[in-house]
Amino acid sequence: MAKSLGRHIIAEFYECDKDILDDVDKIEELMKKASIESGATIVTSTFHRFLPHGVSGAVIVSESHFAIHTWPEYGYASVDIYTCGDHVDPWKSFEFLKREFNSQRAQTIEHLRGVYEEIGIDENSPHKVEA
Repeated sequence: MAKSLGRHIIAEFYECDKDILDDVDKIEELMKKASIESGATIVTSTFHRFLPHGVSGAVIVSESHFAIHTWPEYGYASVDIYTCGDHVDPWKSFEFLKREFNSQRAQTIEHLRGVYEEIGIDENSPHKVEA
């Protein structure tokens, strides 16, 4: 795999527990736990429940962000897991959320963000961000 500043997983969760997807407090709790599962450091979060249903929110982490939009009426959630740094594993977050949403089916696409070769960064260059 090419060296990059970040990894961005775009996840589609299908056939999920509709009650979980419509519970703003539960979604915020799960998204924060997913962030921690990956090894990320939480900075802040914001979540909103729409009427008659649906939740959107984001967890900002030192290593980037986790975002979600839910459609409980369809048992569907779309999630962005964007992490930077070698110590974070976004796939741990994906597996955690799949299990916690009781998702029967999921699809993902992973994009490398800021590929070193493409932006002219030496592979030995340090990149450290503090919260």
